[in-house]
Amino acid sequence: MCVDVWEHGMATVTVNGERRNIEAGQTLAELLTGLSLDPARVAVEQNREIVAKAKYGQTPVEDGDELEIVHFIGGGDTVSAQQDDRWQVAGRTFSSRLIVGTGKYKDFEQTKAAVDASGAEIVTVAVRRVNLTDPGAPMLTDYLDPKSITYLPNTAGCYTAEDALRTLRLAREAGGWDLVKLEVLGDQKTLYPDMVETLAAAKVLVKEGFQVMAYTSDDPIMAKRLEDIGCAAIMPLGAPIGSGLGIQNAVQIRLLKENVSVPVLVDAGVGTASDAAIAMELGCDGVLMNTAIAEARDPVMMASAMRGAVISGRQAYLAGRMPKKRYADPSSPLAGLI
Repeated sequence: MCVDVWEHGMATVTVNGERRNIEAGQTLAELLTGLSLDPARVAVEQNREIVAKAKYGQTPVEDGDELEIVHFIGGGDTVSAQQDDRWQVAGRTFSSRLIVGTGKYKDFEQTKAAVDASGAEIVTVAVRRVNLTDPGAPMLTDYLDPKSITYLPNTAGCYTAEDALRTLRLAREAGGWDLVKLEVLGDQKTLYPDMVETLAAAKVLVKEGFQVMAYTSDDPIMAKRLEDIGCAAIMPLGAPIGSGLGIQNAVQIRLLKENVSVPVLVDAGVGTASDAAIAMELGCDGVLMNTAIAEARDPVMMASAMRGAVISGRQAYLAGRMPKKRYADPSSPLAGLI
């Protein structure tokens, strides 16, 4: 004879993909407390509906519920050489034109040291499930204070518009940030952006009030469409994500930059400091990188090198390079030659 678990004061729910038996009649707030989680530092999705933090104490957890509990982990880049050469995105002003990711480092201590050395004012973060087996484990926010550095939640690992939307809605609930990086990938081998899904997701996010920085192919036409939708910044790849191949498409990026009026930041492909400088010399407003720093032999030193490269590349662009010539042109005057 089957006996309802509620008759024994218990309910069965699924939390982050795992079935759990809990006391019946609990609220979300009580469940989080029982899991040793701080409600202020997580976001909760109940049966695919995001629950506002203010309602945790009034929202019952019922038998059969499916819950997702997420927080920020390392994913994925403050001082400018020229104080009057700041840039803006979504109405916010920044001095550093280097954005760094927070993934792939050996620990949070190294993450913080690299971010500090880079001078970055924006860092990308991924949204992942809370580790329920160790809820007291250190979190990225313990090392990088969101009050002093801008978190840029991204959709790394998403292959559909639906997944990207779900991720960023949870991100906004978890941290309250509306400036986000949209990244919808086409396949696992190339990690190239799926532009059909990217455009679809961007339209919805903009309507919902998000300020979208969109990872895109190096197609000037697609870039313009993203701008027309209302994206706050365009982020073309310089080469495949994590490849370190450097800027493979300089002509395309230059055309793309000329075709839109919102900020353009090279995202993906940078391997070393000279790559970052080239991106800036093309006139880009900034560079985003992760692997180039995190997988260097000395990540902190490389972060410092990237900081200098972005500054020098920007100065070279503003200075205006000399024209290229087919033949030699002596630098010393011929007049008075002995």
